[in-house]
Amino acid sequence: MEPKPDLALSQALSQVAPGSPLRFGLDRILSSSRGALIVIGDGSDVLNICSGGFLLDAAFSHQRLSELAKMDGAIILAADLSRIARANVHLVPNPNIPTSETGTRHRTAERVARSLNLPVIAVSESRKEIHVYVGEKNHQVLSVSRLLERSNQAIQTLERYRARLDVVSRKLSALEVEDLVTMRHVVEVLQRTEMVVRISTEIEHNLIELGSDGRLVRLQLEELMVGVEDDRRLLIIDYLQPDTDLDAREAMAAMAELDDDALFDDEQLARHLHLTRAGGDLDESREPRGFRLLSKLPRVNEIHVMRVVEQFGSLRKIIGASVADLEAVDGIGPARAKALKDGVVRLAGDSIIDQY
Repeated sequence: MEPKPDLALSQALSQVAPGSPLRFGLDRILSSSRGALIVIGDGSDVLNICSGGFLLDAAFSHQRLSELAKMDGAIILAADLSRIARANVHLVPNPNIPTSETGTRHRTAERVARSLNLPVIAVSESRKEIHVYVGEKNHQVLSVSRLLERSNQAIQTLERYRARLDVVSRKLSALEVEDLVTMRHVVEVLQRTEMVVRISTEIEHNLIELGSDGRLVRLQLEELMVGVEDDRRLLIIDYLQPDTDLDAREAMAAMAELDDDALFDDEQLARHLHLTRAGGDLDESREPRGFRLLSKLPRVNEIHVMRVVEQFGSLRKIIGASVADLEAVDGIGPARAKALKDGVVRLAGDSIIDQY
């Protein structure tokens, strides 16, 4: 999996996304076979490394940006991209700052970005490329067609992983209803869920770069991810060790930090998320609390589920409860108690059918 970009880089990429005024200007520069060096930010720290050039302080437009790129010097933009502050500026960053680039324009861009932690854009005249530098990060801006191709491939992969996740989730539901679930079954669902989330995160990164051109991909992504995050959180709540200080969101964050090898090590994952104790048997029978399964019922929100689980303690006891027992729970009236009972019975039947 690709590393997650930091917030500053993500924000910079959104500023150069297709449909943005800055991207229009960059595309005009490329189509004119010119290069450019652009700094986003005009604070005193930027001015301290500027030499020469002239003060412009004009409203930003992509036409002005492309015209100013005809000059060799750097262009300084306001941090909110509302103004073009200076043009034809010679940047003099600290020469001792390390850089892996070779061209003069890109070496300067990397050094300025590393020293000031501001977005710096280098447009390569010879390679027809746009690079965004922020701090230690260097990201090449891909064409819309390449990003769409990569995003569509990722969507297809996500569809396959989501289909597999649905299969193992239904299997887990059937085992929970029959009181036959083990931690190994739970871990399998968590692994599949985490892979789906990681793939969706990669697509989200592409969507930041695609801007307005990624609308259809976003619709597909949202449809494929319906319920995934909630199911993951509720599944962890169902099986967390009762004496742990870790909550579900902390457990999800801890899972996100695991590499692929650790994620698919069943025992390591279970211990890491405090689902089992050290030396615990993954094949030992486990009893779910019932949060995930009950949350799938209509006319039942998470508060109602929480109260029912607190009252009965486990899914097995909830399934065995009568309508009168459910109605006795605070906030559960006669209509909702009947809906709960009917829903649990239906889930039990559907899960068994799905299993076979």
